[in-house]
Amino acid sequence: MAPPPRAPAVYAPVPVPYYNWTGIYIGGNLGWGWSQGSFSDAFGNTISTTNRSAFLGGAQVGGNYEFSNGFLIGVESDFDWLVNSNNSSNPTAGGVILTASDRWFITFTGRLGYAWDRLLVYGKAGGAWVGAGNASVATPAGSFSATVNNSNYGWTAGAGVEYAIWNNLSVRLEYDYIGLTSQTFGIPATSPILPGDSFAGNNRSFQMVNLGLNYKFGGW
Repeated sequence: MAPPPRAPAVYAPVPVPYYNWTGIYIGGNLGWGWSQGSFSDAFGNTISTTNRSAFLGGAQVGGNYEFSNGFLIGVESDFDWLVNSNNSSNPTAGGVILTASDRWFITFTGRLGYAWDRLLVYGKAGGAWVGAGNASVATPAGSFSATVNNSNYGWTAGAGVEYAIWNNLSVRLEYDYIGLTSQTFGIPATSPILPGDSFAGNNRSFQMVNLGLNYKFGGW
């Protein structure tokens, strides 16, 4: 007696695994930033800087660890150059105008986020350092080079959204705020107005929006 025919095999599609954000990554970014703030001296003179926007671009490196419930922790460091970043002040202290430039900034932050498969939403916070270039002082009687304190540091916080477009590639859109308070400008002793005076920064900040691309090296 012939055995009964076997039932046809049932095709069971292999489930697509969720994207895993765990790993070390490097990438690049391009964006736009704008600054604001003011400077004052011990005699009550205040010089308000004009808001000036600047193009920026650079690179980032970091690492993430994603837990099984979708929560994520990580660290990241960014380095960006600032282009056309000269920032002139309004002439409110005896006709004195300060002109300075921030050339670059570095941030080191921790990240917290939540991932829905390939979509990641995160926040970040940490420290920031900004490199200042040359500065000059313009008075009605002439222009002079100013003394700049390059200890230009502060804190940063931001948020962003990132999407994995391929196995190891993701794109991000991010907003960051940098608060700075430490920079000082020294008026030369040869200046006919406020000779030898010193102005310290008040409520200085830099904000930026950037678009980035990251490449992730596998997982941990």
